[in-house]
Amino acid sequence: MFEKKKCSLKDLSHKVIAIDAYNALHQFLSIIRQRDGTPLMDAKGRITSHLSGLLYRTANLVEAGIKPIYVFDGAPHPLKAKTIAERREIKEEAERKWREALEKGEIEEARKRAQQTSRVTDEIVKQSKDLLSALGIPFVQAPSEGEAQASYMARKGDVYAVASQDADSLLFGAPVLVRNLAITGRRKLPGKQVYVKVEPEIIELEDNLKRLGIKREQLVDMAILIGTDFNEGIEGIGPKKSYEIIKRAGNLENALKMLKVEMDEEMLNEVRRIFLDPPVTDNYKLEWKLPDEEKVLSMLCDEHQFSESRVRSALEKFSSMEKLLRQNRLF
Repeated sequence: MFEKKKCSLKDLSHKVIAIDAYNALHQFLSIIRQRDGTPLMDAKGRITSHLSGLLYRTANLVEAGIKPIYVFDGAPHPLKAKTIAERREIKEEAERKWREALEKGEIEEARKRAQQTSRVTDEIVKQSKDLLSALGIPFVQAPSEGEAQASYMARKGDVYAVASQDADSLLFGAPVLVRNLAITGRRKLPGKQVYVKVEPEIIELEDNLKRLGIKREQLVDMAILIGTDFNEGIEGIGPKKSYEIIKRAGNLENALKMLKVEMDEEMLNEVRRIFLDPPVTDNYKLEWKLPDEEKVLSMLCDEHQFSESRVRSALEKFSSMEKLLRQNRLF
């Protein structure tokens, strides 16, 4: 549906990018695991995959000349309750199957199931914010959806792009979406012994809307037909079919008449508002600093038994921040 352009970290140099923090943390918690699917943990059994991912990936971004900002979710909209409950059930089932696979010695199956069990807890969020503060990297607390806040910042021109694996940022109006920024290297295809190279890619909203011949409001209507985190879609309708329907009908109301399907009007309008006029804040400060090395070492090495040499090596990459801080313009 969307045309993507491959890019490198170098192509994003000198750009300010708002990263969907929860999306990135989920990736770190899912991917950074031991061979049997067990997450990285410290001597006290506390999960540290998110801290490892944040440190090393952020270091690589800064070294490439990128100025990252992490945007954290606030309170979820009530309409998201069903989606959250369904995700919880999926995680619980995945945990059960992970333990079963471990008992049977099926390591590959165990790892696959374990990746589906990741949970971003309040403690993980707090630790992540503490580490970002110590690294001198700004973060923003969104009133609700992090992607909505990041997209708002992009539309204002405070950031160049939103980084997320989720295309919802385009529904929230992000002019540029960068995918695969929080992950790097190779990714194993599900159920196959095949690895593919993972590279960042850019999706530009306006170019795609022009190519498709639709407006953003119609893109939101397409998403509602398919189904979003906030509403159930119509069975059998995917991206291609929803595009054809909205292109022909013009809007969701006409589409529903054409399909002879009813949806709650109040709910539909609320979902539209979530994407087109979401709660956002201007209460943020885009200020980068040099890392407080002693604080980072204390947090990661003393508290969580990270390798001091590896942490110091990562911190060396933040020397690029000095040059970035001397620049007068954001991008």
